[in-house]
Amino acid sequence: MKNDKINYYGRIQERRFALSIFAIYCGVLLLMSGIHTGLIVLMDELQWNSFIQSIVPILYWGMAAAGITVYTRKKVKNTYEIPLHNMAEATAKVAQGDFSVYVPTLHTSDKLDYLDYMIMDFNKMVEELGSIETLKTDFVSNVSHEMKTPIAVIKNYAELLQRNRIEDAERIEYAKSIESAATRLSNLIGNILKLNKLENRSILPEVEEYDICRQLCECILQFEEAWDEKEIVLETQIEDTTLVRADANLLELVWNNLISNAIKFTPKGGSVTICQKAEENRVTVTVSDTGCGIAKESINHIFDKFYQGDTSHSKEGNGLGLALVKRVLELMEGDIQVISKEGKGSAFTVTLPTADADSHVL
Repeated sequence: MKNDKINYYGRIQERRFALSIFAIYCGVLLLMSGIHTGLIVLMDELQWNSFIQSIVPILYWGMAAAGITVYTRKKVKNTYEIPLHNMAEATAKVAQGDFSVYVPTLHTSDKLDYLDYMIMDFNKMVEELGSIETLKTDFVSNVSHEMKTPIAVIKNYAELLQRNRIEDAERIEYAKSIESAATRLSNLIGNILKLNKLENRSILPEVEEYDICRQLCECILQFEEAWDEKEIVLETQIEDTTLVRADANLLELVWNNLISNAIKFTPKGGSVTICQKAEENRVTVTVSDTGCGIAKESINHIFDKFYQGDTSHSKEGNGLGLALVKRVLELMEGDIQVISKEGKGSAFTVTLPTADADSHVL
């Protein structure tokens, strides 16, 4: 139809008053004109006096005009006034902070017009605003909680250091605890800033062509002391060279987080395997471990900010690492999948386009 247009919902009917309504108006007026002519002929044949013959057409057309006016008023009210009043009330509630507002559409899904689509967009906007408000509240709550713990540690050990008599060994132990808490607080703030910049696209990827195999090896070597300390068996299956086009610094965050988590959640004497493989313009990197695994109810939340499925290791992180990983890979046109079995271990698989793939990093 010429009166329809397409948007992301589908076809939109632009007219709220169908052409059939105007056809009905035209037909009714023609019919009433015919009746008017018939009345005049009838009154003339019956030889009514001139006064009655003058009054009857006036009364007739007065009633006709009143009927058409009432009908038109009703159509305008139902078509525009009531929906717009409902929208005005809904927007007033949203302006006051009520994001539970929902405005029903005026027609069924097969007869939607542009006002219905406007209502649907409004409902979607309110839903998104409600989600943002919830995320903001949760974010502030989580940040406050995460900051509270290291600050309390620093405060407590600082008070202990102020005692008059304290052994050198105790002083060193307290100082190390303060340093550890300060480092955790610094990492938390740093990760929050990085995540915020990534989500707001304040950090633009500096895309370059480089060897991902070499980068993986360099990242693995950074954790040599950690896996030696836990006597973890490290297995690697990495090709000689595979080129990708990505931001090397951002992808380093991904590998460091995944390797760090694998070591952290793997018990002493366990094993960590890092496998890299390139095929069909894609490269996959899998970091698997024989650690505690992830519960089924936690799988869908591990990439959420501040989510920590295993609270026994909560003091070793702040729940932002995997959120950073997810956001970086989205910027790199990559993907991450996780397979895990509680008590058996986890495997995180990252997929990225290779340098010769027809891809464009935003």
